[in-house]
Amino acid sequence: MAAPHICPDLIDAKRALRERMLAARKHWDPVASGAAVAATVLRACRPPTGVIVSGYWPIADELDIRPLLTALHEGGHPIVLPVTPKRGNPLTFRLWRPGGVLEPERFGTFRPVGEERVPDFLLVPLLAFDRRGYRVGYGAGFYDRTLAGLPRRFALGVAFAAQEVDEVPAGPTDIPLNAVATETDLIICKAP
Repeated sequence: MAAPHICPDLIDAKRALRERMLAARKHWDPVASGAAVAATVLRACRPPTGVIVSGYWPIADELDIRPLLTALHEGGHPIVLPVTPKRGNPLTFRLWRPGGVLEPERFGTFRPVGEERVPDFLLVPLLAFDRRGYRVGYGAGFYDRTLAGLPRRFALGVAFAAQEVDEVPAGPTDIPLNAVATETDLIICKAP
């Protein structure tokens, strides 16, 4: 059941966009595109020296950012990956190192066993985005709650270029990204 403050039309519009993008994503190459996104980030939006960077462990045909995480780690950035809480809560993050132990997590992903840290620079997965910085994820709201609780953070969406749409349906609890890196470009978002 939807939260009482969210319009059913908004929920339906997000659901339709989510389904469309999940179907389309099956035809894209997450490994090659992930390597190209890594090059975009390292060239055009490299995190400031020493800041804690959060990433994610890819699931299914999601964009594979593991090469980027490894490159940032080798460049001296502490890397954290999310721990998925119960619904309604923000994500927490634990320190990850290449080759480190990962434990199975909800939704088919994995989490590290390292100490908990708060990221300054977040690499955010998505299913669709627009140039205002709004995104559609999987629908649980974990990243929106997390970003709302980290007001001084930099949120960089990582996406296939084909995930861009003219307008993402957005409501009052949707938190826009600062920018989006794709395999072709860095898009600086213009907040509404």
